[in-house]
Amino acid sequence: MAEKTVATTSGKQTGTTMSRERTRDQERYIQPPVDIYENPEGLILLADLPGVAPGEVDVRLEDNILTIQAKAKHAITAEPIYREFELFNFFRQFELSDQVDQGNITARLNNGVLTLELPKAEKAKPRQISVQVERAAA
Repeated sequence: MAEKTVATTSGKQTGTTMSRERTRDQERYIQPPVDIYENPEGLILLADLPGVAPGEVDVRLEDNILTIQAKAKHAITAEPIYREFELFNFFRQFELSDQVDQGNITARLNNGVLTLELPKAEKAKPRQISVQVERAAA
């Protein structure tokens, strides 16, 4: 048996196919996959958000909790007659320590990839401590 997709010519279901009744729409969320890198200046978080437009992503920081929430939409607004891939909304949270300079976090979205730059707080950055040498009294 071979797989075959048969599309209807109109936007309506065929008489042999029963449409499923929707009792309620529920928003479903998945955790976006992330990569986190550390460099001398801080952390860089990359989150994959396919199908998310720049105006549909919300990044918040409240009580040391960094929240990423985004709504994904298909580029085509017509009702699908056959679908193998469904876009879900995204939600993920991270607890930040005081090692992160929370006032200088930046975010940008480019081609479905959210980049967050979390700089280190000054007190978390390594620093050189000078050593003074005292001469012995003669």
